[in-house]
Amino acid sequence: MTEPSTPFRLGGFAAKAQRLFAEANALAEQGLPAEAEAVYRRALALDPRLAEAHNNLGNVLRALGRVAEAVAAYREALACGLDHPLVHYNLASALKAVGEAGPAERSFRRALAMRPDYAEAFNNLANLLREQDRLTDSADAYRRALALRPDWDEAHDNLSGALYLLHEDGRDEEAARFARLWLRDHPDHPVARHIGAALAGFVPDDRASDAYVRQVFDHFAGEFESKLAELGYRAPALLADALEKEGAPADTSLAMLDAGCGTGLCAPLLRPWARRLVGVDLSPGMLDHARARGLYDELAEAELGAFLSAHPGAFDLIVAADVLCYFGALDTVLAQAAAALRPGGRLAFTVERLDAAQPHRVSPHGRYAHAEGYVRGCLDAAGLSMARLSRDTLRFESGEPVDGLVVVAVRGADA
Repeated sequence: MTEPSTPFRLGGFAAKAQRLFAEANALAEQGLPAEAEAVYRRALALDPRLAEAHNNLGNVLRALGRVAEAVAAYREALACGLDHPLVHYNLASALKAVGEAGPAERSFRRALAMRPDYAEAFNNLANLLREQDRLTDSADAYRRALALRPDWDEAHDNLSGALYLLHEDGRDEEAARFARLWLRDHPDHPVARHIGAALAGFVPDDRASDAYVRQVFDHFAGEFESKLAELGYRAPALLADALEKEGAPADTSLAMLDAGCGTGLCAPLLRPWARRLVGVDLSPGMLDHARARGLYDELAEAELGAFLSAHPGAFDLIVAADVLCYFGALDTVLAQAAAALRPGGRLAFTVERLDAAQPHRVSPHGRYAHAEGYVRGCLDAAGLSMARLSRDTLRFESGEPVDGLVVVAVRGADA
């Protein structure tokens, strides 16, 4: 969620005040908010009615984390006659940050009354409404933002989140109605195609698209690990435990692939067993975090199936922690994994467990769940023997445990 504050560069001031105003703007652009604040205040000491300087002072105060002072600065800009949608937007964003929801909403709506094509104001008004559980109004506002900026990935992600909350609130029909409108208006956007189809109850694709996976994980790369910690995420630890019980060697002898490595949460658990540890992921944002760990010998940005196909017989162990939940049909990717293993090599993975007659089903959060019998059948077809399968809680979703399958399979020695 972004709430960019917007500066002004308008003239009409006394010459010295204007020079100081320009100097302060330059300092702010250089990322020096404290220095810029001092110069804005010097300009305002010369001319307290420099409305644009009050607005831009509010911007640097927000950058310094002094949001209540920023509110006062934006209000001063308005009081000095700068009745402009950008100032109302800046004030609304600051009011939202200090928890003044009612005044923030009024300021967002004032900005939109003055500038009906203000997509950012619609998006951040929608964020405010979502935080108040006004989910219908929030979804409407996100749709207005997307009507103005159809390719805005952040607004698509935000609308996805609002519709998921509608679903979680038991308002499935309303969520489905919005999802159908979303798909109608944005049929080619990857998030609409995947999440919208799931919420609308349409027949899903066999797997999440590369574009969807890349966008979702790039968007959350910076907060991915903190979010998983909040959810009690356990998949890497469960896989490490399963491998130990299946006799993984205690030395560093294995060529290992961390498939869908993300930020590298599995790396500290795998490194003690690895002669060579390779990670592959679609998201460059996630790979940046994995690289910072310094535990991988190689990191590759690639689609998993294509990477596996390009490395036949390369690995003693492939680990996929909560990766195959972005595949519905597992037959192809498991066959590709089997081919990338050396004879006797292991594949360890988790999937969410589906307690239903169908083989797999996509949930409104965008992940697939799989029936145990279907998983076993796909492993057999791929030439992989089941060494271990257990049920366990992978994480918590909306306070409820997510039941998963923890699987270790082996490629035959004579394969």
